[in-house]
Amino acid sequence: MKETKLWINGKWIETENSYTLTSPYNGEPIANVAKASVSDVEKAIEGAHEAFQSFKKTTAYERAEILYKVVEIMRGRKQEFAEILAKEAGKPIAAGLAEIDRTIATYQFSAEAAKQATGETVPMDAAPGTKDRIGFTKRVPLGVVSAITPFNFPFNLVAHKLGPAVAVGNTVVLKPATQTPLSSLVMAEIFKEAGLPDGVLQIVTGSGSELSDTLVTHPLVKKVTFTGSVPVGLKIKEKVGLRKITLELGSNAALIIEPSTPIDKIVARCVGGAFGFSGQVCISLQRVYVHESIYDQFAERFVEETKKLKVGDPLDPSTDVSAMIHPKEVERMKQWIEEAKGQGAQVATGAEFTERWMSPTVMTNVKPDMKIVCLETFAPVVSLVPYKTLDEAIDLVNASDLGLNAGIYTNVLTDALKAADEIEAGAIVINDIPTFRIDNMPYGGVKNSGYGREGIKYALQEMTDLKFITIKTTY
Repeated sequence: MKETKLWINGKWIETENSYTLTSPYNGEPIANVAKASVSDVEKAIEGAHEAFQSFKKTTAYERAEILYKVVEIMRGRKQEFAEILAKEAGKPIAAGLAEIDRTIATYQFSAEAAKQATGETVPMDAAPGTKDRIGFTKRVPLGVVSAITPFNFPFNLVAHKLGPAVAVGNTVVLKPATQTPLSSLVMAEIFKEAGLPDGVLQIVTGSGSELSDTLVTHPLVKKVTFTGSVPVGLKIKEKVGLRKITLELGSNAALIIEPSTPIDKIVARCVGGAFGFSGQVCISLQRVYVHESIYDQFAERFVEETKKLKVGDPLDPSTDVSAMIHPKEVERMKQWIEEAKGQGAQVATGAEFTERWMSPTVMTNVKPDMKIVCLETFAPVVSLVPYKTLDEAIDLVNASDLGLNAGIYTNVLTDALKAADEIEAGAIVINDIPTFRIDNMPYGGVKNSGYGREGIKYALQEMTDLKFITIKTTY
């Protein structure tokens, strides 16, 4: 069984304590994972701060070349990395390969962005008496970035932290999810091979509850970037003080389907958006609001398509849905569904459980205040709801404390623009599911869904300070 260590100051460091990492699919041990102490985290932050003093002086060209090298290395090891995802996250191999392709694109975007961190000139003569001055801005790196990442996209969401940080000259202390450390630790090898100086990337594995306070409050940390749950994100925001922060938190992504929509052309896409990686996706399709004139037709086709999905071994290329990340998550969803049924909801298909997985589940006759509707399920559960008017549908979408992505299918341009204006979400996707994301678009939510934006260009701005410089041209 694999034994892991911490990656601190360019060296593998042993720890006194460890924990056993097990497969979500079958519970078999995968690795003994090093468990960092607070002292280890402090050493990593101090080492990252020291490395920053020289790394901030590297050129954009040098940083871009490191990231391009990461891209090159990853392209040659895609199958290996997808198998890591299958083993530690229970992600079906096809979905794992898709994540690796996206991760490669994220690092490539980051390499390109390294050369685009531009400022602007400021017209100093716009104010009276300042004709003899020049003014301009530039983007400067912050220093040490604490990055705390979740289990569901352990390669690509790490890339969204590391890529922009390295591109602008920051250093990073990375704390991956307890369930998915192997995908992060392999990136230490890759960045080392790509030429990243020692200390620029530090990786500490272990308990988030034990390590997060140090990661977010240490005086040498200049920015915190966190992807995870709303309760944890709110606690981090309370502690972070005046440091910069980016939070990508929960969602219960909604989709409106207007009567002009060709049902047969979108059903498979909607099913994929609802049940990909067992619904354990921040923008997994959770709520579908269908116009009453086409509701029965859509519901019938949606259920038919859902029943075709294969639940099985994540290493089997034919598997569509595999285990959830932990048995306690299966038990949580079993309770939520039973509670909804007790309040009148009906199961159109699914709601079958074992210790480690649940079948793709379609719920009808739901109410807005049911947990499966108003909270983030992070599970293979979707609710279908009829509506009468577009205004009603928009109100239903907005009746939530969350607002990351939302979508609408319609052939009426004015209705699409109305939804885009009135839906409260970080992104509105027209004529596609809200699960759509590419890695250079701005990504982040409103309300309790987050704070700040990811997407390489936008993350770059959040990972730098804007410095203004003025020159008086005469004495």
